[in-house]
Amino acid sequence: MQRTLSYGMGSLCLLFCGCFWLYWVIHTSYMSSKSTAGNTIEGVAYINGETSIGRIDDDFVCATLDWWPPEKCDYGRCSWGRASILNLDLNNFILLNAIKAFSPLKIRLGGTLQNKVIYETEGNGQQCNSFVKNNSELLGFSQGCLSMSRWDELNLFFKKTGAVVVFGLNELSGKTIDNRGAAVGPWNSSDTESLIRYSVRKGYTIHGWELGNELSGNGIGTEVSADQYASDIDSLQNIVQNIYAGFEVKPLVIAPGGFFDANWFSEFIKKTPKSLQVVTFHIYSLGPGVGDHLVDMILDPSSLDSVSHTFSSLQSILKSSGTRAVAWVGEAGGAYNSGHNLVTNAFVFSLWYLDQLGMASSFDTKTYCRQSLIGGNYGLLDTSSFAPNPDYYSALLWHRLMGNNVLSTNFRGTKKIRAYAHCSKKMQGITLLLINLDGTTTVQVYISTENDTSISTSTSQESQNPRTKFATMSSGSKIGNGTREEYHLTAKDRNLHSQTVLLNGQILTVVSSGAIPSLDPINVNQSDPVTVAPFSVVFVQIPYSNLSACS
Repeated sequence: MQRTLSYGMGSLCLLFCGCFWLYWVIHTSYMSSKSTAGNTIEGVAYINGETSIGRIDDDFVCATLDWWPPEKCDYGRCSWGRASILNLDLNNFILLNAIKAFSPLKIRLGGTLQNKVIYETEGNGQQCNSFVKNNSELLGFSQGCLSMSRWDELNLFFKKTGAVVVFGLNELSGKTIDNRGAAVGPWNSSDTESLIRYSVRKGYTIHGWELGNELSGNGIGTEVSADQYASDIDSLQNIVQNIYAGFEVKPLVIAPGGFFDANWFSEFIKKTPKSLQVVTFHIYSLGPGVGDHLVDMILDPSSLDSVSHTFSSLQSILKSSGTRAVAWVGEAGGAYNSGHNLVTNAFVFSLWYLDQLGMASSFDTKTYCRQSLIGGNYGLLDTSSFAPNPDYYSALLWHRLMGNNVLSTNFRGTKKIRAYAHCSKKMQGITLLLINLDGTTTVQVYISTENDTSISTSTSQESQNPRTKFATMSSGSKIGNGTREEYHLTAKDRNLHSQTVLLNGQILTVVSSGAIPSLDPINVNQSDPVTVAPFSVVFVQIPYSNLSACS
């Protein structure tokens, strides 16, 4: 009787458990097909903590403010509104708080029209007018003017927000356009000298003065030869040294803020060994904003990798030239002509943007300026509402978590995972960035600080099952016990075109006062793999003391 009852209860239990298991499988399969429609694989992130491969500035994350007036339109869409340096609402609480949250944010003031800007300073004798659209003129607009009252307002704003300011100067001043369309003649520096003297008298702190915008190589609208540009930079360096004589810290002299052309850059850098502190170049690797395949390019690892040649070529030039100058990305919006609505201002662009930050760092690029802070279809902030777009939160997390020292990082398991690691910024240990370009596959990521060179000849079977090789590593090479902090970024409803981002499942949005929300991590057991959902980004902050690169 007892045996029969036990058997019956066991059968009921098995039946109940079987039903529950079946329900769970069906429910999980349904939810998986609805949200991720895919499978789970494993991979290993190998981080070499012995030496750093690069070092970035504390304020590596930089954003731009541009000159474009509301009349700037591309492909029938006018996306700039009142985001210009000349008319931006500097009293907007969201804007103020968004910049303050970085503490500090480096801001580059510049763009195409900077080469048509005059400055309303003493003695220039010119009327201070705004830009007017005129297709018959160079760059499609008339000359514009920065009044000193607006310059005062801007500098008060920068002081209030704690921003680090880089100002782009007019390199075309004094030049004429020859019959080949090139800008020739020496730079007329009188306007710039008046602006700098005024700024010093007012006590304004400028981190760097950048000469010119997109005039290197073939240039945009016109071009300046490398030889003439080098001569102009010597003039700017002399002005800075003279006006800031006696200052313990002088502003950086920066140029050329153009698209990379190896021959032009090589000649320019060779001729400015002492007068140039920063070499800037621009990146719009996705082509025109009107392109139909932008998302496909963002999700294609080979497309992302194609930009690495530019980074490596510039570093080779810098190392071989003997210059003291370092490399910055001075402007990068991905897709030129103001970007593409619901792509370059949506969640999908964080996959490109964060990969760019990681790649630039790994090639010892010191600063990366995003086009734009606000304006166009690629702003970190929405042009109309000032509300942060997804990339704002991606940038803020990078800024707070990724420290100066860059670590060599390799991922084995799938090409769709992009992995980058730095020493952590405000704690001992490392921060790992994982980007999943796959929309159907969850990846369970194991982490090792053992160099993976020993497994470079692994068989294809081992490569497909990286955990097998990981399990054979010495225990000392694995991340230890305890907990780690994770920050998971996903799009609302898993929609790549969403402008709403979730952090660890919670929607990020500013409160009514305009305050930026806190970015809080989840704590995860150190022995568990990192779960990287389809089309997601994960920052993993790992306390780890045994890394010589981070000591």
